[in-house]
Order: sequence, then C-alpha cells, then structure tokens
Amino acid sequence: MREAAFGLGLLVLFLAGLAGVAAATGWEEVLAHIGALTAAQVAVLLALSLVNYAGRGARWHLFTRALGLQTRLGQDMRHFFGGFAMTVTPGRLGELIRLRWLRRETGAAYERIAPLVLADRAADLAAMALILALSVALSAAGIRGALPVIVIALGAAWIATRPRLMAWLATAAWRATGRAARLFARVRQGARALARFSSWPVLMPAMALGVVGWLAEGYALYLLLGWMGADVGLWTAVAIFTFATLAGGLTGAPGGLGGAEAAMIALLQVQGVPLEVSVPATAVIRLTTLWFAILIGLLVLPAAERTAARALAA
Repeated sequence: MREAAFGLGLLVLFLAGLAGVAAATGWEEVLAHIGALTAAQVAVLLALSLVNYAGRGARWHLFTRALGLQTRLGQDMRHFFGGFAMTVTPGRLGELIRLRWLRRETGAAYERIAPLVLADRAADLAAMALILALSVALSAAGIRGALPVIVIALGAAWIATRPRLMAWLATAAWRATGRAARLFARVRQGARALARFSSWPVLMPAMALGVVGWLAEGYALYLLLGWMGADVGLWTAVAIFTFATLAGGLTGAPGGLGGAEAAMIALLQVQGVPLEVSVPATAVIRLTTLWFAILIGLLVLPAAERTAARALAA
C-alpha cells in the first residue's frame, strides 16, 4: 500500500533524525533510559493515547449525529481510527478519506458532510489552545512564543466555525476568480451547516472530550519524564507537549514531523533536562502518540475500505 510505504519512509526519517541527535549526545545514556522503561510503563503510555483517540472518536460521532446522520458509534469509530493512517500526509489532507467512507455508507452529499472536517480540526485547535493557556498559567516556567500560538489556534478555530464568515469567504473567492461558480455554491452550502456545531449541547461535550483527550497525552509526557529521572512538573510537561504539538502542526509538515520534535527537545532543555533524557523522551512520546495512531489507522484502514465498498455496491 502506498500509504503504508509513505508512512514507513517518514518513520525511518524520524528515527534517523533522532538517532543523529542521540549520536551527538552519547548512545549509551540514551539507550539506557529507553531500555529502563518497563512493559507496564509503555502500556500506560499507550493507554493514555487510547484515551485521546477514543475521546476524539466519540466527538466525531457527536458531530455526525449533529448533522442528522443516523450513524452508529462503532461505524464512526471505524472511520475516525482508519483516518489515522493518513495523518502523515501533508496538512493531514489524507484524513479526508473519512468523508469518502461516510458518503458511501450513508449516501450523504459531500457538501453536507464536509463541515465535519472543519469542526473536528477547530475542536482540536480550541481544546489544545485552552490546555496550553491553562498549563502556562499554572506552570512555574514560562514558554516563549506560547501566546502567539494560543492566539493563532483560537483564531483559526473561531474562523473555521463561523458559517457566515466562511460563506462570505467563498463568495469573495468566487468574485475574485469568476470561475467554478457551482463549486463555490457548494462551499457556501456546506458553510451553512457549520451552525449545527455551534449549539451548546454539541459544543460543550465536544470541547470536554477534546480537552480530556489531549490532557491525557500531556500527562503521559509528565509520567515518562518522571520515569527517566527528570521531574519538570505536571503543568510544565503538559505545556511543553501541547506547545510542541501545535507548533509542529502549524508548520504544515506531515504529522508535524521535525517541528514538533525540535520544539519539544528545545523546551525540555530550557527546563534543564539534558539531551540524553530529552531525546529519548521525545522519541518515546512521539512513538506512543503519533506513530501509535498511525499503526492503528493502518490496521483499521482495510476494514474501513471493504465496508465502504460493500455499502457502495449495495
């Protein structure tokens, strides 16, 4: 599969980059910290990642139901988890495959279900921005650049969920180009559906699921650092994880590769964590969050494809 080959190639580059840093700091200490982790500790890290994935999958189900689609929880979980296989595509555009599966299985038009992607991304940005703001406020250590990242994330989330603004942008784009009138009309139609996600009965549980999910992964970094002998404090660890994840995503690189790792290692060093700890900690936390999600996605993808194909044929 092309997706698996592409993901494997990026994984090799990811490991090669961290290996280069590890070689500069001394292999023995880096490998010693990784080898000291027990199977139970790794299982805890993976379980915390599953909390994140399950919560966000439940939020995806909440959003599909808000659109009036009679989908089942297991069905939406299959779509959401299968989409993780495309996380390492540029800008995560490959995750749009979830919409293809949803269209085939429900018959809903793309302009009706397309707002799901915007709502999902906006919910992630808003949840992570709130976590970052809270963790920076509660942490004893400040993170330079946190405020602009918070503002950008909240601003993008706000814009992506404003039906009138999105419709106006579509109209302005059509007037500027004078082409693809039918396409921009569909965009405007889809933008109006965003209003369904702005009601409090949908917005509040969606935000709660996102905050709990991303906090779980930040807590995983805190535990990991403690196991490796670097206690930076809970909220500092959460702030570092959240900032690095957001910063990596803002680069537009597949899965935030490169940017997230560099930011995490640099921020850990600012907190006095030596390279022989920050490098393996970054490698392990990325493997148990980003790459664990991709592995799950690759395992679920074939079943999601088969189910959608059967639904289309029927």
